[in-house]
Amino acid sequence: MSGTLNKVMLIGHLGDDVKIHYFEGGNCIGRFPIATNESYTNKQTGEKVTNTDWHNIVVRNKAAEICEKYLSKGDKVYVEGRLKNRQWQAEDGTTKYTTEVHVQDFTFLSTKSDGGANQGVQAMNSGATAADPNPVHSPNMDSDPSDDLPF
Repeated sequence: MSGTLNKVMLIGHLGDDVKIHYFEGGNCIGRFPIATNESYTNKQTGEKVTNTDWHNIVVRNKAAEICEKYLSKGDKVYVEGRLKNRQWQAEDGTTKYTTEVHVQDFTFLSTKSDGGANQGVQAMNSGATAADPNPVHSPNMDSDPSDDLPF
């Protein structure tokens, strides 16, 4: 196989509220952690074991603003994106590393404002709209309006 693939799909709960940072020129970036769980029964002891993994999530621009508006700690969300590794220098001079999921698509599975019911808000990083907080599917921003023929 000559091609490569970098794709991540996660369903988990937010570990904190969305933190958003605005840049000059109007762009912004939102960050939040997602927890995913794996549960199994230990065959020797019969005890139920749950392992939690934490994932650093990054959303940009309009998608970041939508996430900040509708998501809060504890909400369940589906994210799809790609892994990116990043490094920086800490204040003490050490080099720090992190792996992030840069989101391309996401769906709100539950939010605190809806009492835990499936809200089904879906948005895309490339042109999400927050006009209606309860759409079943987000419109395809690349589609031609003249393509709305019933056949």
